[in-house]
Amino acid sequence: MSLYTACVPVFRHYLARAQEMAEAYPEVLGAHIADAFPAGQHFATAAGFALRVACPLAGRDIPDLPRALSPRLAVVRATLGAMRPEEFQGAEARRIQHKAGFADLDQSAEEFVYLYGVPNFFFHLTMGYAALRGAGVALGKADFDGFHAYPRDFRF
Repeated sequence: MSLYTACVPVFRHYLARAQEMAEAYPEVLGAHIADAFPAGQHFATAAGFALRVACPLAGRDIPDLPRALSPRLAVVRATLGAMRPEEFQGAEARRIQHKAGFADLDQSAEEFVYLYGVPNFFFHLTMGYAALRGAGVALGKADFDGFHAYPRDFRF
């Protein structure tokens, strides 16, 4: 699988899910679990991770992003949508030097994508989803992934 395929379509799809949740429930984007970021910040951080991963692999600079969540999600999805698989040719040979919190990391492109970037993207996306659920929003798997279908009153 190419690194383009491993991240760009995945990020775009799941950021669309985050945008739908955020736009449907703006009144609870401040909800959080324990002392974690609020849901809106988790979704914004997931969007930032998408470009922190895809841009270095495509040989692009990471652009400045709007602070407001809806425009941020839109800009990130559009930026990802403008990326082409050809930009990622040879990316497997790159080393990505970056920070993880206070840690300085130097990873192969594959380690960066599979062990750091995609898991961190999904961590923040899931935490945002969980914070909304914790605030009482009736979200299900279909809201998260856009594939599952269950009747609204279905419970396991």
